[in-house]
Amino acid sequence: MQDPLNLTCFACGQINRLPVAKLDAKPKCSKCKAALVDGDVAELNNVIHAKLTKIDNLPIIIDYWAPWCGPCRTMAPEFAKAARALRGKARFAKIDTQQYPQVSQQLNIRGIPLLILYSASREISRLSGARPASNIEAFVCQHL
Repeated sequence: MQDPLNLTCFACGQINRLPVAKLDAKPKCSKCKAALVDGDVAELNNVIHAKLTKIDNLPIIIDYWAPWCGPCRTMAPEFAKAARALRGKARFAKIDTQQYPQVSQQLNIRGIPLLILYSASREISRLSGARPASNIEAFVCQHL
């Protein structure tokens, strides 16, 4: 039997323990009742970003972007399409590097858009530049 997963709620930051078998059952946060694995792209703040990259067991891919970045805006629908395709296998989120520059500094981010895949509380790989959904899905699946 597999151990339960730790999943940080994107909305409130609550850590939820969830059996792997329940991933397809549309689990909700025990505190705020927000969906935990819904196939959507979540907008992160720096506090929740720090928590989930250190605690979560389900792989998460984060898009580091800024509103002024044309390639970032172009890639956003493709990132959302990949999130829906990989629902239950990985969670997808994004963080605005203009609003939270300390995150970029801590992670030594030199250019955006940048995707970073985390799994088991560590960084697995990075992918830079705007990508179509098929490339994003292949990148995640290659490293899982």
